[in-house]
Amino acid sequence: MKITSVKFEGSKIQSNQLFLSNFPEYAFIGRSNVGKSSLINWITNRKKLAKVSSTPGRTQFVNPFLINHKWYLIDLPGYGYSSICKNKKEKTQKLMMDYIFYRKNLVNLFLLIDSRIFMQKSDIHFIKKLKIFQIPFCIVFTKTDKIHPRILNKNIDFCKKEFEKILFAMPKYFKVSIKNRSGRDKIIQYIQNINEIFKRKN
Repeated sequence: MKITSVKFEGSKIQSNQLFLSNFPEYAFIGRSNVGKSSLINWITNRKKLAKVSSTPGRTQFVNPFLINHKWYLIDLPGYGYSSICKNKKEKTQKLMMDYIFYRKNLVNLFLLIDSRIFMQKSDIHFIKKLKIFQIPFCIVFTKTDKIHPRILNKNIDFCKKEFEKILFAMPKYFKVSIKNRSGRDKIIQYIQNINEIFKRKN
């Protein structure tokens, strides 16, 4: 699948502003500074689509992008540490949760995890919520070029053990490196496969 068009449909700052859609939606989320914005820009082949920042918590709204007039890529606020004030953080987290747990056309959530470190308590807490609400999701290990392959495999094995405690099995996962340009094609193909299933069902 080639991405030929990307249309930003405006930041949604409140739950009652979430748009109506008949298209499948793919949301991207992770702890702050996990590389989400860079990954979204790389996937869509747009350098400045999502704002890249070294400041934790810059994404505060639900940001939908209509891709090829056929599906949505959703840029969600991160969880975990944030530099924004407590009041704003609580509103941001509520907006994010309202989208994830009550969105009918959310067909897959891409959960980003920094491959250089073990899963954090915030990751595990969030995954447990996904299990309770039965949200379909997969894992994207980011920044794999910044770690030795042996350590990368060790960290992934640790994640597998943690997932076995929560879900009994590791979900689908991808290893990506923007620098080495690896993993993008597999994610795009994964989205295309789900799109085809969604189209047959609807």
